[in-house]
Amino acid sequence: MLLETIERQTGDNPQWSVIWLHGLGADGNDFVPIVPELVRRHWPAMRFVFPHAPVRAVTINGGARMRAWYDIVGMDLASRADTAGVAESIAQVDALIQREVQRGIAPARILLAGFSQGGAITLSYGLQATTPLAGLVAMSTYLPDPASAASRLLAGATAQPVFFAHGSADPVVPLALGELSMQTLRGLGFTVQGHRYPMAHQVCGEEIKDLADWIEQRLQLPA
Repeated sequence: MLLETIERQTGDNPQWSVIWLHGLGADGNDFVPIVPELVRRHWPAMRFVFPHAPVRAVTINGGARMRAWYDIVGMDLASRADTAGVAESIAQVDALIQREVQRGIAPARILLAGFSQGGAITLSYGLQATTPLAGLVAMSTYLPDPASAASRLLAGATAQPVFFAHGSADPVVPLALGELSMQTLRGLGFTVQGHRYPMAHQVCGEEIKDLADWIEQRLQLPA
């Protein structure tokens, strides 16, 4: 079954799609307000898809049930994402991408974005993308299990450019872990545009502007 989603279109007959994954404990509503801040008037019509992660018990939060893309079992951020949960979420995201394809949006016109836990799924999906997407957006996040990343990488996946943004004072996902993830991705052959902002575990206006600039490059608009 497809995940429940919230959708916003910037015009009729969208030519591009953006699938945006929220963070732990949030839901698809979390990033809906970013659409008018991000989108520029001269861009082609776009469909934004904001899925709700499944509700599951999260070990690190005392087993409390909340929306989460995977269970978090400990404080070791580099390896704490449960493998089964990540794989399940990758499959659910792929189903949403395939729905966009069925709606007439080619993978080369689909962007996958995620914040925190959602960003971890975005990067994990990106390693295993059988057909490259237009790009990956990773915000305040990390690549789960970087030591095995090379073994999970599929041919052609590195054609996907990556926008990677992180706060220098992030208390949830330390900056060092984000930078390690960027280094890992670059070592695998990904083109990563990295940004650091003076903020905590959040999104700032400068980041939205930089992301809009990056998306505009992907859109390849005529001069």
